[in-house]
Amino acid sequence: MLTGKQRSYLRSLANNIQPIFQVGKGGVSDNMVKQFSDALEARELIKATVLKNALTDTREVCEEIAERTGAEVIQVIGSKFVLYKESKENRVIELP
Repeated sequence: MLTGKQRSYLRSLANNIQPIFQVGKGGVSDNMVKQFSDALEARELIKATVLKNALTDTREVCEEIAERTGAEVIQVIGSKFVLYKESKENRVIELP
């Protein structure tokens, strides 16, 4: 579990990154969860977008992916969300 200070720090880092995933009307599939998991291992902090034609809202998609990958929800704003998971091998981000 992250503290408020750590979450705030991660939000500031996420400001400068571009979304690397889009979730559409197909929803969250097993393949998508694997891609999220691989990206979290490589980058630790990722941003994604939920398209307008998606059948579920952004918060639900974010929480489902976070639960299935073991990641922490950092931020959900509009159609974008940010996830963080500490990498086992390529640890880059040092939390305060």
